[in-house]
Amino acid sequence: MNLTNEQKEQGRRNFLKALAGTPALIGLGAAAATWGPLKGGPVKAAVIGTGGMGRGLIAQCQKEFIDLRALCDINPKRRQAVAANLAKTGWPPPKEYDDWREMLQKEDLEAVIIATPLWSHADIAVGCLDAGKHVLCEKMMAKSEADCLRMIDASKRNKRILEIGYQRYYNPVYQASYENIVKQGLIGDVYFARLVWHRNGNWRRKEDPPAANFDPRPWGYPDWEHLVNWRLYKQYSEGLVAELGSHLITATNWFFEAPPTAAYCTGAIARNKDGREVFDHVYATFEYPGGRTATFSSIESNAFEDHYEMFMGTKGTLILQNEIEVYLFNEGEAAQTTRVEVSRQSAAPVADASATRPAESPGRTVNAAAAGQIDRNISYKNEIAEFCSSIRTGQPVRCGPEKAMKSALAVFTANRSAEKAARLALPSE
Repeated sequence: MNLTNEQKEQGRRNFLKALAGTPALIGLGAAAATWGPLKGGPVKAAVIGTGGMGRGLIAQCQKEFIDLRALCDINPKRRQAVAANLAKTGWPPPKEYDDWREMLQKEDLEAVIIATPLWSHADIAVGCLDAGKHVLCEKMMAKSEADCLRMIDASKRNKRILEIGYQRYYNPVYQASYENIVKQGLIGDVYFARLVWHRNGNWRRKEDPPAANFDPRPWGYPDWEHLVNWRLYKQYSEGLVAELGSHLITATNWFFEAPPTAAYCTGAIARNKDGREVFDHVYATFEYPGGRTATFSSIESNAFEDHYEMFMGTKGTLILQNEIEVYLFNEGEAAQTTRVEVSRQSAAPVADASATRPAESPGRTVNAAAAGQIDRNISYKNEIAEFCSSIRTGQPVRCGPEKAMKSALAVFTANRSAEKAARLALPSE
């Protein structure tokens, strides 16, 4: 899906016209504004995991909301680099730990942000919740249904907030699209959504260990390769459907106001036969109530389509691309321009340290005319600020573990479907 410049301009105009006079338009225009200090002061917090995603989240922390007191990572080189960068930007020097349990014992914390590999989410989150801390945990929620349930139980048992990092819920573009386009019926009845995340790279990270004698075995990894490339091994990862697809599935569940009921998935290690265990090409179909369907594809051999969600309705089509660009077309309108535009948004293949794009990376912006410019990082900034605000005010978080678990169940079912080569129903309520 590559629109011409004419189509993009028409789609933007339609979107802004649909928002004219609504609070959503004001929200888009003021997306980068801070809310001011929290009553009760910034939340005393720590970050566990200072890889690509952890660094990105830290970059979007605002002192008005969060007091970063400690960093934890088993890789001292990464941890020290993040601490040094914080000091350069005026933050008080955080304490450093390689063991999150020790950190909880020694530090006066109210909350913890978790940005570690998927397989470790549940143990760390439950440990932090049981220690009385509020938790913002990166997506996907956990490695299994049982682990998701453990996290939910710990949150309820300890009366602590558990939020999962699906930042689209905090993105003004998605909020406006749902509230003012989908919910108002401007694109009619939607029976099909196309979900795409295509890249041209091998998803393999190249990084030297912090020291020649660094031993990752105490942390559950047999060697440095399994630690630095954990996403490629089934013991730690749920593959592309989890790391990329769960973002798009979660947004579809939101816009469809229901989780899928069944999934059929196929995939292959087609290009990168390098010892990895998860697919580098995957194709999934999700069935939703009311005769609705969403398809998801993720490939590692071509980046022409980049990533987007497209919702096709009886009255129009809504396209959300790259998390910040949004186009609205009346039915048939997008096909009126026949000139084909071939473009690449970046000069290099997308193979970042983060599974998606790190939140610290330069954000492309969309010129939304009267709405101003929207930085893709605003969703991470809002996510952290609202998480801290929820701790102080008791206001519910936007995603929450129940919604996140439904997305996880869709991922688990899709991956089992690929293993069994069969359509599978999702677990019932």
